[in-house]
Amino acid sequence: MTRIYIQEVATRDGFQMEDRFVPTDDKIALIDQLSNSGVDKIEVTSFVSPKAIPNLRDAEEVMNGIKRKEDVTYTTLIPNVRGAERAAACQADEVNLVASVSETHNRKNVRRTVDESFASFKEIADYLSGTGIDINGTLATTFGCPFEGSIAEDRVLELAEVYLELGAGGITLADTTGMATPNQVHGLCEKVRDRWPDLPVTLHFHNTRGMGLANVIEGIRAGVTRYDASLGGLGGCPFAPGATGNICTEDLVHMLAFMGYDVNADLDKLMDLSKHLETLVGHEVPGQVIKAGKITDLHEQ
Repeated sequence: MTRIYIQEVATRDGFQMEDRFVPTDDKIALIDQLSNSGVDKIEVTSFVSPKAIPNLRDAEEVMNGIKRKEDVTYTTLIPNVRGAERAAACQADEVNLVASVSETHNRKNVRRTVDESFASFKEIADYLSGTGIDINGTLATTFGCPFEGSIAEDRVLELAEVYLELGAGGITLADTTGMATPNQVHGLCEKVRDRWPDLPVTLHFHNTRGMGLANVIEGIRAGVTRYDASLGGLGGCPFAPGATGNICTEDLVHMLAFMGYDVNADLDKLMDLSKHLETLVGHEVPGQVIKAGKITDLHEQ
């Protein structure tokens, strides 16, 4: 059966949205446990200004404190060359760049036009050239924008090409506010796969309207095997109205495992970590499997 790669984003995408600052030692311990859970990639943190995202003000301490496993990729989100310098100093395996396909969302998110964002990315790519650090290019609002509405597929393909010309080794198509529908996901992913059949493509879904896991299935049908997910379903976008959390890691792994897909992630370990996560953030998390249990958990008659 098809191998599906699970890429954990809770300690960046999730923690940045929380009201409570998760202590550095707790972040490091959680990432080390995630490394041992079988996930394939961890987006550890973001090298942004502490004023912009105070919850990630300990990015260096976290990156330098974790125990790395050879079979796990450790990536960080960066906004500019200064972020690239910090990521390189911490020996990140990969950096993740993010630009919105929507001009309005990009301006609200990073206060730049899309062209200005990509000009900055060119500087980052030049700086990282020869360092051995991989670049992943994320396109936010790929499947729709809460301000502009529909997004033209040709524009998505055009910006993906720009990323590749800069030297990106992979592309993430992000459904920033949960506007994607399953048929839309399948159609766009087929076009991307037809154009770049060997390109590592990641899908990043939010479950804002309850279609996240359905969108995963259509992505797999179109040949995409890499998926971002967040432990407990934490996360969201601070500049997108109504954007709730990412698809939940343990819910995703539960679905895929019982459908017979090959996933390296250990469901039981992820469920235990998700329950522990609630104590770190101080509230119940949106994930469903830790509430209902696995479908094989039977009750007394």
